Amino acid sequence: MDWSETVVGWLAAQKSWAYHGDAPLASEPAALTVMALLAHRRRATSALDWLVDRQQADGSVGVTLEQTTPGWTTAQAVLAWALADRQASGEGLRYVTATARGTAWLLGARGVPLERNEQLGHDSTLIEGTHSWIEPTAWAVLALKAVGLRQHARTREAVRLLVDRLLPEGGCNFGNTFVLGQQLLPHMQSSGICLLALAGEKIDDPRIDRTAEYLERQISRRTATASLSYSLLGLAAHDRQPTTAGPLLAAAAERMLVRDRSAHKLSLLALAAKGADHPLTTPTVERLP
Repeated sequence: MDWSETVVGWLAAQKSWAYHGDAPLASEPAALTVMALLAHRRRATSALDWLVDRQQADGSVGVTLEQTTPGWTTAQAVLAWALADRQASGEGLRYVTATARGTAWLLGARGVPLERNEQLGHDSTLIEGTHSWIEPTAWAVLALKAVGLRQHARTREAVRLLVDRLLPEGGCNFGNTFVLGQQLLPHMQSSGICLLALAGEKIDDPRIDRTAEYLERQISRRTATASLSYSLLGLAAHDRQPTTAGPLLAAAAERMLVRDRSAHKLSLLALAAKGADHPLTTPTVERLP
């Protein structure tokens, strides 16, 4: 049996979702499980409904049962619900209300822009919430595009932010570029999800290609599972897939199945196994009313 079939079968049987075995149930692993199962044409009703139960009165979805804020995982829940309804459109839409409420929260999540500061190398006036970080912003872009809001002003602002945070030689840190005159180092996970969110954008900026080249250079058998998965997802979204992708994913899956059956990591591996053929890079659904 192919390793991805084993992983998907394990994910489909889960009734709880956490970062690792004894961790609290968490929204991100649940949402990633949904995305992985949908990518492999499997149902994910339990995880989808669990996310609905976690939605707060304001439309946001917290990180865990106990940690209801910050609401950055709202974007992942919105994406999961929207993709599920897209895939099941012929059978009726179950998550329209939850999606609409979560989308409204995302669009309304604002902070006060910071004045430009010579100690920071990026544009601090581009902001969503407090200081904007790469991964939450990238997930928000993916979610808003999935519900048909690609051209919304908030989506366009978020895309500009992601490009602004790219480092001169490619890749990105968690959300800063230069601090106190020092250029920060790129990270594979942040760089990969940034590329994923920028897929399909017509942006003439050499740092995007440099980011792909950075990931291609860095990927190896020593790459951590999440970084490997996000790197391959980002590269595939730009039609760049290393020839080593299959063996690297298989080796990582073997390690995870033996050592750490994490819904978070195994979902990412199952998503990455689909290359560009997964729901994160397919056409958007109709615009929500």
